[in-house]
Amino acid sequence: MKLNFEQIKAITTGAVRFEEDDNGIRLYRFTKEQEKLYEEADIEFYNRSQSTAGMKFAFKTNSKSMVIKTTIVPRYCRRYFSFDVFVNGELLGYLDNYADDVSIDNYIDPKQRLSEDKFEKEFDLGEGMKSVQVYLPWAVQAVIEEISLDDNAYVEPIKMGKTLLAFGDSITHGMDAMRPSNRYVAKLADFLGADEVNKGISGECYFPPLAETKDDLNPDYITVAYGTNDWFKKGRDIFRVNSKAFYQALRKNYPNAPIYAITPIWRADFQEEREFGVFEDVEKETREAVKGIPNVTVIRGYDFVPQDTSYFADSRLHPNDKGFEKYFEKLSKKIKREEIKRRL
Repeated sequence: MKLNFEQIKAITTGAVRFEEDDNGIRLYRFTKEQEKLYEEADIEFYNRSQSTAGMKFAFKTNSKSMVIKTTIVPRYCRRYFSFDVFVNGELLGYLDNYADDVSIDNYIDPKQRLSEDKFEKEFDLGEGMKSVQVYLPWAVQAVIEEISLDDNAYVEPIKMGKTLLAFGDSITHGMDAMRPSNRYVAKLADFLGADEVNKGISGECYFPPLAETKDDLNPDYITVAYGTNDWFKKGRDIFRVNSKAFYQALRKNYPNAPIYAITPIWRADFQEEREFGVFEDVEKETREAVKGIPNVTVIRGYDFVPQDTSYFADSRLHPNDKGFEKYFEKLSKKIKREEIKRRL
């Protein structure tokens, strides 16, 4: 039984719009208005906006099998990809383009350099009714050609009932997780019982025009994690203007959601001299930017990932899966503490 457009749309979380053409179903995490902003500002950022970061298929079914057919469209400098399949919360397997023994030597630039290509795999889901979750790739655009279940199978979408709206740079986008389910935002969304909507763009700084647009949703949580690229590429005065404008716009568009402003994690080159000044001042300036804006909590991220290059895929900046786990552990504890305080 091949799921139709409406059925695939119903079981998808993290997409804000859908399009179908002769090649399959395309899923988008940015609105057309937001994509146009990036298309005009930076074509590389526009390309990255097309990836399926933060998206997931989630449903209940009694089907014993599932087939996924996809066309992978490179949208980023990272060409490896994975669909992570879970049944009843337990990892079942992957549809990917690399071997299980992939090493650090080809982690960033694996041998499987993609042009646009097709992939498919059948999964044995097991007997009886079960919940299925499929985490989609973060670095590439996965065009869905087909999702098939057993004939006459029962299919019921699973929605978490809450929404986490995540803004940020490469680490929020997912770089360099080998598995999309290991990204910190994916883990945080599951922890909060929320569906993830990911607006992360690798290389991005505070970009007020993005915050000035409003998605057709009412998030229960908002996270914002910029600053490392601002420090690397921008001056302090620009940071002050753009960061404050970003939080003000978010507060206007989403007046009720708590906003968690996460300051940058450690990076190996943090002692370099930059126009901005010292790296640690990003946190200080972030705290200044949110002053007077209600319901914004600044969370210090510097110590989230151990200052040990073995936790970083590129040995300096982007966490690997082990590093993302540490990031999630620290962040989830801090947000849980803040959520408890909010309810008192």
